This record gives sequence, C-alpha cells and structure tokens, in this order.
Amino acid sequence: MRSLGSTKTCAAAKADSEALWRTISLTHERRPLLRVGVVGLGRQALDDHLPGLEATDSAELVAVCDENPEVVREQHTRYDVPGYTDFRQMFAHEQLDLVMVCVPHDVGRAVIEAAAERHVHVLKEKPFATTMAEAKELAEICQQSGIRLMVTLQRRFNPIYTSFTQLAEQIGTPFAIDARYTLHIDDPSDGWRGNTATAGGGCVIDMGYHLIDLILWYFGLPDRITADLSVSARPDRTYDAEDTALIHFAYDSGLYGSLLLSRFIGPKAEEIRLVGSRGIVHLERGRLRRLTNSGEIIESLVREQGWPSAATSQINYFRQVIDGDRPNLSGPQENLAHMSFVAACYQSARTHTSVNPKELL
Repeated sequence: MRSLGSTKTCAAAKADSEALWRTISLTHERRPLLRVGVVGLGRQALDDHLPGLEATDSAELVAVCDENPEVVREQHTRYDVPGYTDFRQMFAHEQLDLVMVCVPHDVGRAVIEAAAERHVHVLKEKPFATTMAEAKELAEICQQSGIRLMVTLQRRFNPIYTSFTQLAEQIGTPFAIDARYTLHIDDPSDGWRGNTATAGGGCVIDMGYHLIDLILWYFGLPDRITADLSVSARPDRTYDAEDTALIHFAYDSGLYGSLLLSRFIGPKAEEIRLVGSRGIVHLERGRLRRLTNSGEIIESLVREQGWPSAATSQINYFRQVIDGDRPNLSGPQENLAHMSFVAACYQSARTHTSVNPKELL
C-alpha cells in the first residue's frame, strides 16, 4: 500500500492491474506444495496458522513441534504428522521448505538460525527480534543464507485494513492520529510475557507490534517519539515487562499522534482514528468508517469472521514471495523500521527524552 498523500497515474494503475492478473494466473499453475513445519503450538498457531495451512493449496503441514509433549501428542494425532519436542530434531529429520515460528520471543533467534543453516524459509510471528541489535544480526543471517523471512502481520491481508488509505484520501489534509490497542489480563506477571528477559519487553514489542505496523504502513516512520511506560497495574505482583504504554509520535510534515497500549486496561479495543481537515477515518477491528468532523457517518465497511482467510492469504502470499513473484513487504529489512520504533519507545522511557527512531537504523 502506498503512503498517504501519494498519487497514482492511470498508466501505473493499469500496470498494477496487469501485474495482479499475472500473479493470479501464476497461483493457479500446478506447483509442488511447500513442506511446512510449525514450531510452537500455542494459541496463535492453533487459531491462525494451522487452520490457514488446512485451507491453502500452496503448502502442506508435514511436522509440528512444541516443548510440551502433551500438546505435541494432541496435534500429531489431529493432523497425522510427525511431532517433535526439539525443533533441531525436526529440522534434522524432515525435509522442510518452510517453518512457521510461533515461540516465546527469546527463542525465535535460535529457530531462525537453525532454519538458515538448513536453507529453510521462515514465516515468523511478531516481533522480528527482541532488540534492535538482534534484528540487524538476524537480517544479516537471512541475507547470507539466502532464505526468505516474513513476519506475520495478518492485518495487511484483511480488506478492512487495506481499505484505510482509500478513505483517508477523502478527508483533506490529515493532522492527528489517535490509536489504541488495549485488553485486560488480570495478572500481567503471569507467564513468559511478564519477563523482559524472555519477551524483550511488554505491550510495546508484543501486542503493540501490530499497531506499530499499521502506523508505519499508513504514515511511515515518525521523526520523533516520546514514551512513558508502566509496570504498576498490579503492585502486588513482580514483573518488569510494561503493562501499559503511552506513546506520542510526530512527523516533520506536521502530522502527529498518540498510541495507547495496555495489557491491563479493558475492555478489549483496537482502533485508529485519523483526523483530517475534511473528515475522520475510524478503523476498528472488523469495521472501517468515514465520518464528518462532527462525527456523522458518511460510509462504513464491515467484515465479520475475516481472520481465517487472512491467515491463508498470508501463506499464499509468502509462497509467491519465495517463488520470486511478489515483493516481501514484511521482510527483515522492512522490520528494522518496526524495531527502531520499538527501541525508540524504550530509549525515550529510559532517558525521558524525545528520540528519532531513524537515527537507530
């Protein structure tokens, strides 16, 4: 998707259309299915990636892996594929083309390194890495090994989200962004996500990665970021991964915004409001609206139960990336921008200063 404010000529639109039809034709050619292994059988794998693999005609599940033997046994029985509790054994015994990585953040690097050694492509759950330094190192590993890696950012494959820019072009000059992603977890210290050593951070690097991706996708990398973080939602618990973050970001163009992230503030909400001189675009999970500046609805798009197809579309798209038919829009180099946004938030909170994330790249 192009950034806000850009224009496209009729010739360019025609070229895009022709490229789309070429891609559709290519996807209908009979090609060998990608042999896929899934590492990490948590909720994301069970709800998104495994159903997505069942629905696609470009890949097939050939192995599953998780450190929990009982979970492996359940999915091994359900899908009738070999199960492993050690991903290195899975790589050694299976001929894989692609591995889906859905593990705690601190384990991701080891799986990527093992995949690179075997020249196996990687579809990885966000985030790309736990630190900016690690992100740069992983990008180099992928480049040297020649593997393709794509970070799973499902919203890019949901029509509600891809339609945002079309409506945003109709609200005049945009000047303010109000974004939030909140949900309630009773105990933010519970599990590996409460520990910075295993998670790399809290709501910013974890759930916030999706909203950060939308901000970068729609508006680009900001020029200034200021962030405040909280680990105070549960004073009776001990944890160091932030439960709540309030982030202010701004562009030299004059566009500015705020982003509220929280693993403790309910109810669950995910939204972006873009305010322009001639209207507002309000994006929510499953709904997109264009309104007047006074709040009257002009048009609305709604999509229910659209996430399974997004997971399948993501797999199909990555197959085309691997085949060289489509660009990798969420590869290692692209996710360096995401990681610089994340790193700027943590640096700002630590130093109580405004940080330019572009200087961290």
